[in-house]
Amino acid sequence: MSEIIPLGRWVDQSVHYLLDHDASTFDSIGKAIESFAAMIEHGLQAIPMWALMAFFIAIGLWRVGWRFAIFATASLLLIYATGFWDQTVITLGLTLSSTLISLVFGIPLGIWAAKNKHVQMVVRPILDLMQTMPAFVYLIPAAMLFGLGRVPGILSTVIFAMPPAVRLTSLGIKHVNREIVEAGQAFGCTPWQLLYKVQFPNALPSIMQGVNQTIMMALSMVIIASMVGAGGLGNDVLASIQRLDIGLGFESGLSVVLLAIILDRITESFGRSPGSAAAPRFAGLRSVMRVRREQAVVAQS
Repeated sequence: MSEIIPLGRWVDQSVHYLLDHDASTFDSIGKAIESFAAMIEHGLQAIPMWALMAFFIAIGLWRVGWRFAIFATASLLLIYATGFWDQTVITLGLTLSSTLISLVFGIPLGIWAAKNKHVQMVVRPILDLMQTMPAFVYLIPAAMLFGLGRVPGILSTVIFAMPPAVRLTSLGIKHVNREIVEAGQAFGCTPWQLLYKVQFPNALPSIMQGVNQTIMMALSMVIIASMVGAGGLGNDVLASIQRLDIGLGFESGLSVVLLAIILDRITESFGRSPGSAAAPRFAGLRSVMRVRREQAVVAQS
């Protein structure tokens, strides 16, 4: 069947054009990402096993409750007992690296899309493409541009995992109570003060939900990224498929599941206050009022 529109060939030619003319740029980007990911991974590996376990258990006890702390303890001990602790730490490092890069670009883009309808019109179909394109497809150009290893795995993960951060940040900013925004404007807030003292605090539950979803999608993509040499638990999952080893597949897959549950419950809890869910609602507005009172006192003096 002949092609009417050779779209695939155009994309392939574009990637090869970038390789021929901007290879040094991609090398620089790859080195920066590699250094960032290596710093996080080596930092996690330098932490003693018991200290990293204690950190997650303590956070779980503080944010979620004692039942979850018991579950986290049992889960982490099971991962260690089955011999997948080192691989789990590598996977955690890849997930954190990808998530941080996704949030650095995703949250500002979500705020911009909430403030500008033209930006939203452009960003929305791009996010649809990023979310619905099969995850394996991202590995091909990433591997061609950056070679094999952590870098293509992290970049393909960023593309796959960033849309929830953008969407839910934009949704949270746009759905802040109009009365609260008008109250902030009445107190003389600048657009920047209105954003970070009123809108952002009130949109925090939605933003944290975006962070939660980004982490979950990053974790799932990091496992797939083992096909281009990203490492971590994905290597064991891939090896179990190649060898048809059910035991290895179950153990490595269970480690992924337990890590996902721990990260999911902890990050989800940061979208609400430990005490009252309504407490942060007017926190930003009170902060604005306090700043204005201080400014008035200074002006009078």
